Amino acid sequence: MKHTVLFKSAFCLLLVASMSVVVFNACKSKKKITNSKEEMTEIVQATDTTDPGVVINGVRWATRNVDIPGTFAAKPEDPGMFYQWNRKIAWPTTGSVTDWDSIIPVGNSWEIANDPSPQGWRVPTFKEIIIKLLDDKRVTNEWTVLNGVNGRKFTDKATGNSLFLPAVGYRGDDGTLINTGTGGDYWSSTVFFVANYVYGLGFWDSKTICNGYEYRAGRSIRCVTE
Repeated sequence: MKHTVLFKSAFCLLLVASMSVVVFNACKSKKKITNSKEEMTEIVQATDTTDPGVVINGVRWATRNVDIPGTFAAKPEDPGMFYQWNRKIAWPTTGSVTDWDSIIPVGNSWEIANDPSPQGWRVPTFKEIIIKLLDDKRVTNEWTVLNGVNGRKFTDKATGNSLFLPAVGYRGDDGTLINTGTGGDYWSSTVFFVANYVYGLGFWDSKTICNGYEYRAGRSIRCVTE
């Protein structure tokens, strides 16, 4: 009996210690996001960094938007963060911002060092959007609502796999919020044929397009993996 009591005591101590670690880690998971560009990237601890992905017409898409650099938003309908093209600075999807960078980003592609996608993921190309995701022979897309959030649902006709992109809107080249809740605007990594513009996915309740967008705007990222 003495041995049994000692075993139970040791087990209780181990359980308490484990619970303490869980509480400690939960406290550490908080992040600080402010409207200052310098403070925007201050992170106490990253949130979700993995995602199962879903294959739509041969391309594996993440099921959630990119949040702070290297992380995913918690749920498919969550907005995540906005990014200017080929930059790794995260901007909030609500409220006003200060210190918006109005200098035009440089580059002919989204450089790996500037990609805020979690490890193993990247910003999609023009072809992955226009040829694969918007292939109406193999993929349907419709305006829908997920848990109270407007957005567009893309469904692979062959497999039934679906992907939801929330209508987060975007920030204009001066940082002003536009189309929140009524439109979705997502970057590609491919430059447009007009200087200082890049291809991106845009949608509203009535249509979906892939068009050129100004480098300095802040838009969402839904990344892909090989």
